[in-house]
Amino acid sequence: MSKQLRIDFVSDVSCPWCAIGLKSLEQALERVAPDVTAELHFQPFELNPDMGPEGQDIVEHITEKYGAPLEQQIQSREQIRQRGEAVGFTFDMARRGRIYNTFDAHRLLHWAEEQGRQHALKLALFEAYFTHCEDPSSRELLVRVAGQVGLDTTEAARILESGEYADEVRETELFFQRAGIRSVPAIVINQRHLISGGQPPEVFERALREIAAQADAPVGS
Repeated sequence: MSKQLRIDFVSDVSCPWCAIGLKSLEQALERVAPDVTAELHFQPFELNPDMGPEGQDIVEHITEKYGAPLEQQIQSREQIRQRGEAVGFTFDMARRGRIYNTFDAHRLLHWAEEQGRQHALKLALFEAYFTHCEDPSSRELLVRVAGQVGLDTTEAARILESGEYADEVRETELFFQRAGIRSVPAIVINQRHLISGGQPPEVFERALREIAAQADAPVGS
C-alpha cells in the first residue's frame, strides 16, 4: 500500500540550490514511487526581502552580502552549473547578471496552489530566471509564465496589481522563520523532519524511504 508524505518545500525562486534541490527531490520521488508518494507544497522564503525594484548586480550583491571574492564566486557558479546539469536543470551563468526582489512571485505561487498549478509555476519561474535569465520581479514576466503553465493571465495580472495574498505570504514566511528556517532550500517532511540544502537524489530517496517506514511503524517500536 502506497504511503503518502506531506512535503513543504521552503525556497526562493532566486536561489540556485533551491532549483537543484527541487530537481533532485523530483528524481527521488520517481525512484520511490509507487511505494511512497508526496503531497508537495511550496512555501515562501525571500533571500533578499529588501531588494529594490531595479535589482542589483549579482557579483556586487554576493560580494557585499557574503564577502566572497570574484574567484570564489566563479568557482561556485561552475559548481552550481555542474550540479544542475547532473539533475537535468540548465543554468546559464554567463548571462544571469542581476538578482531581484521575489515577493510578487511568491504571491503568484500562493494563488497557483489554489489552482493546482503551483509545482508547474515554480519550475517555470526557476527556468525563467536561471535558464533564460529573465527578471522574476517583472509583472509582465510573471503573467506570461503563469499563462504558460495554464493559469488565467487576466486573473494573474489582477492579483499582481491588487496586492492580493501579500498578508498570507508574509504570515507564512514568518511561520517558517519562527520554526527556525534560516536558509533554503529547507525540505520539511510530515511537518517534523527537516532536510536542508540542495542534496543529491540519493539523499532524498533514502530519507523518504526511512520516514515512510517510520510512519508505518507501530507506536513504541
